[in-house]
Amino acid sequence: MDAYIPDLAARPGLLLLALAIGYLCGSIPFGVLSSKLFGLTDPRKQGSGNIGATNVLRSGHKGAAAVTLLGDALKGTIPVLVLGATAGPLPAQVAAIGAFLGHLFPVWIGFRGGKGVATYLGILFALSWPAALMACATWLVVAFTLRYSSLSALVAAALSPVWLAVAGARGAVWVGVLLAVMIFLSHRANIARLLRGAEPRIGKRA
Repeated sequence: MDAYIPDLAARPGLLLLALAIGYLCGSIPFGVLSSKLFGLTDPRKQGSGNIGATNVLRSGHKGAAAVTLLGDALKGTIPVLVLGATAGPLPAQVAAIGAFLGHLFPVWIGFRGGKGVATYLGILFALSWPAALMACATWLVVAFTLRYSSLSALVAAALSPVWLAVAGARGAVWVGVLLAVMIFLSHRANIARLLRGAEPRIGKRA
């Protein structure tokens, strides 16, 4: 995945196909599907209404949350790896953007998705697993020191372009920048609560 800043006008048909494949994969609502599989309440009707693993966990079923977390990560990893192996670095990077947009705005459930943290991490693992490990370490350090899950995700996302560059995946830095921007946009409510001092800490009730 180590092409330099791409010429986005090159091979437009292939890039559009990569974007569509990534988007359709990213749109798979694993939170809804795993909740149905385990006979749980639809996550859109409980807690924050988010389809991600954190909200699924509010049902008290750790297995469903784990399935959601894994599925949301893999739907970012798989299209990027497949496109990278069959079409090259640029289509893979475009598929990464598509997968993330698919999770945020899934076509199958009315374009109301999740915040994208697990999908973002899955994409990072496909682009550069060393960068992904550094992002995970960033999340853990912030989570253990400040006890804010959302802030941990925001800091990890903000540093992801740096970790991609450090890991030698300089051609994917632009993807890291776009993913970071989208992570911040999807966490607007969390940022507002952090600024007000109203964001719940890890282990505390909202």
